[in-house]
Amino acid sequence: MGRVSQAQAQENRKQIVRIAARLFRERGVAGVSVADVMAEAGLTHGGFYKHFASKEALVAEAVAQAFAQRADLLATVPRDAFIAGYLSAAHRDAAGDGCPSAGFGGDLARAGQDAGARAEYARGVEMYADWLDGDLATLSTMVGAIILARATAGTDVSDRILATARDRLVPRAV
Repeated sequence: MGRVSQAQAQENRKQIVRIAARLFRERGVAGVSVADVMAEAGLTHGGFYKHFASKEALVAEAVAQAFAQRADLLATVPRDAFIAGYLSAAHRDAAGDGCPSAGFGGDLARAGQDAGARAEYARGVEMYADWLDGDLATLSTMVGAIILARATAGTDVSDRILATARDRLVPRAV
């Protein structure tokens, strides 16, 4: 098999990071192997190390990419509409494409996680907080509610968590 062009190698790397960001949010960092990511990308496990020094390096890039994707979304959506969508069953049920604060938070809270990933996560949380005009209480309510709703999905309490948080954070039209 021949070598790939530099442009193709860059595209492969971007694809690996996108896939990893989704899988890590869906299954957790520990629940996803390098082989899982590479298989979904249609690439060989051995090729991983041409792109990344370690899984930890991939996690850091995946965290950064996930927050960058959310920043793009935040630039296009009004605050109340974003919060209402965030606190919805659709967002609860789509963890892989959802909030990186909720998706990576548990993994990065555990001891032994890479400092690079934690730094990217902290930057992302700051970005959300800045977008919310520094309102950390709203951010904490949103992230906490989505984590609780995901953990209780399939039960009535999950829907009640989302509705209660949404009612608290999104003013009703008068």
